[in-house]
Amino acid sequence: MLNWNQIDTVLLDMDGTLLDLHFDNHFWLEHVPLRYAEKHGLSHAAAQDALAPRYQRVIGTMEWYCVDYWTRELGLDIAKLKEEVEHLIAVHPHVAEFLAALSGNRRTVLVTNAHHKSLALKMCKTRLDGYFDAVICAHDIGVPKEHPEFWGKLQWVEHFDPARTLLVDDSLPVLRSARDYGIAHLLAVHRPDTQLPAKDVAEFDAIGSFLDILPPGV
Repeated sequence: MLNWNQIDTVLLDMDGTLLDLHFDNHFWLEHVPLRYAEKHGLSHAAAQDALAPRYQRVIGTMEWYCVDYWTRELGLDIAKLKEEVEHLIAVHPHVAEFLAALSGNRRTVLVTNAHHKSLALKMCKTRLDGYFDAVICAHDIGVPKEHPEFWGKLQWVEHFDPARTLLVDDSLPVLRSARDYGIAHLLAVHRPDTQLPAKDVAEFDAIGSFLDILPPGV
């Protein structure tokens, strides 16, 4: 699937790629509506119906990923609510093995749209942060990965060669944005959420697990 001799830099998404997206799906679709329902005296289903269009309006923007935005919008302490279900945070199979194999051999960069507060919780829980040469949060860049400007701003920070860079991400809009920028090696993820069926990865090659792309000699 990959010719590792052609890759110097590995850019890795977090939610749905390294980590099971079940945490995030459960949090936004079940847990936040539960707490919102309690706050406003609604049924769980009514709260879900009320929140769905509010989510939809900002999907793909920085607000969608911003813990502080949702805390203000919903009147709920989103960071604290995440801690209530942090036991659901889980690393996908073979991720640590893959990251260990890259260590010292390829520049390995976590590139995430997640807010700093979410990132801190997940790194504390998973202890994956020690594997990365750098951690780049879209909130520092100023635009999400879906946005065409993101990759040029990232390259200003990381100085990667797009022709010799691999991006693994579960988001098709992100992969398309990266492809348009010229990143040559792109992989999607078949099952970002392990509790859901395999995802349609459209025109992209995809991994079932990181065992599929372990560098040779591991």
